[in-house]
Amino acid sequence: MALKKFPEAPKLKQMIGPSFIILALGLGSGEIILWPYLVANYGLGVAWGAVLGISFQFFINMEIERYALVKGESVFVGIARFLPAAVYWFILSTFIGFGLPGIVAASAQVLAQVFGLASFKWLAIGLLLAIGSILTLGRTIYSLMEKITKIIIFCGVPFIFILAVYFGSPDSWSALGAGLIGKGEGFWFLAPGIAIATFLGAFAYSGAGGNLNLTQSIYVKEKGYGMGAYAQKISGLFAARGRKEEIRLAGEEFPLNEKNINAFRKWWHLVNLEHLLVFWLIGTISMVMLMFLAYSTTYGLSGNAQGINFVISEGTQIAQLTHPFLGLFFLVVVGIMLFQTQLGIMDSTSRIMSENVAIAKLKKSGEAKIALSKIYYFFVWAQITFGVILFLLDFYEPKTLIVLGAVINAFAMLVHVILVTILNRRSLAKVFQPSLWRKIILYIIIAFFAVFSVVVAKAQLF
Repeated sequence: MALKKFPEAPKLKQMIGPSFIILALGLGSGEIILWPYLVANYGLGVAWGAVLGISFQFFINMEIERYALVKGESVFVGIARFLPAAVYWFILSTFIGFGLPGIVAASAQVLAQVFGLASFKWLAIGLLLAIGSILTLGRTIYSLMEKITKIIIFCGVPFIFILAVYFGSPDSWSALGAGLIGKGEGFWFLAPGIAIATFLGAFAYSGAGGNLNLTQSIYVKEKGYGMGAYAQKISGLFAARGRKEEIRLAGEEFPLNEKNINAFRKWWHLVNLEHLLVFWLIGTISMVMLMFLAYSTTYGLSGNAQGINFVISEGTQIAQLTHPFLGLFFLVVVGIMLFQTQLGIMDSTSRIMSENVAIAKLKKSGEAKIALSKIYYFFVWAQITFGVILFLLDFYEPKTLIVLGAVINAFAMLVHVILVTILNRRSLAKVFQPSLWRKIILYIIIAFFAVFSVVVAKAQLF
């Protein structure tokens, strides 16, 4: 195979994109639902967990990007080389973890409140079908997702920030400051009676969560970061027409010389900065402000523990204390952000599963051609069908679905952090491997998720 040149790094503003998508994947789960739910019921003393969780995910994501940047291929391809059976684990754990349509159910429940609908089941089904249509009609899926994500984040996050500041009081700001270091009202770190499974689920969803973090390596290819500049992109269904295309899932190699090493270092500096500013900073501000708003408007109210009623209560309080229009507008913004999150998750999970199916099929058949877009859309509509069936069977309580999926995905995160750590140690030249301090952080993350997974499993089984 001919060696390629490691591409030169562009300016920072040209690199903005992938971090917006992975940030938006978490907005509807941990940020809008689980952390505000915990704060509405237990106060701001749990806020530390959200900040620690998204900080963990920053380092997790950067190791995933590290591999894709150097190799120009997804981590799935690399992991399959030393553990071929991993493709089946990624397909199964992704479908089980994210096939539960809790986020779109939450979106439907919030929007049903806006439109005065007594039941949100049929609206949830309609939203699922709308997601399938959007993804199916897009010409180039990545470009479509990036545009939608940027619009919603740039509109939704400032609105939430303004509301939170408006409703804040000196006491609530003090409570937030204390909560960020783990001090609650009569407790440190974990509130008495808090559901440990819900806390772990919220922690895992402080950002994307589960196998969704791994799509960062796919989006690196799609955006053309580093050696991903030589990778292919997934076309829309009607653009590709389900045809078999020459697919090269494996990346390209480059000479290990000083020029290419310096090019990597420039890329590495920029992708760290891009992810820090977009994913960590905007994500942290979003989570903190959403928790702060939940505390300022709903903490201490009755009914917060039932499903996602606290979101409806937030809208009611905003309407009563300002203007009815603002309360409704808040619910509309939350509903749209939840819908966009489900849209992004559907795209990302379908990419994960289709790529792993392609790895398995290409390895088994020895062929070079496969209808990757066709497999992608099979998983899009398989997940939609599964969700519709659950709704028709009246299994659609949002919080139950979200927490169940979050616990599954917390364990999936433990698995993939271990696998990516092994992958980078085995596959990357020493000069591209993580520094000692980053390795220590990764080992701490692995230990944290291992301990919490055991605690949750023990609490659920015994």
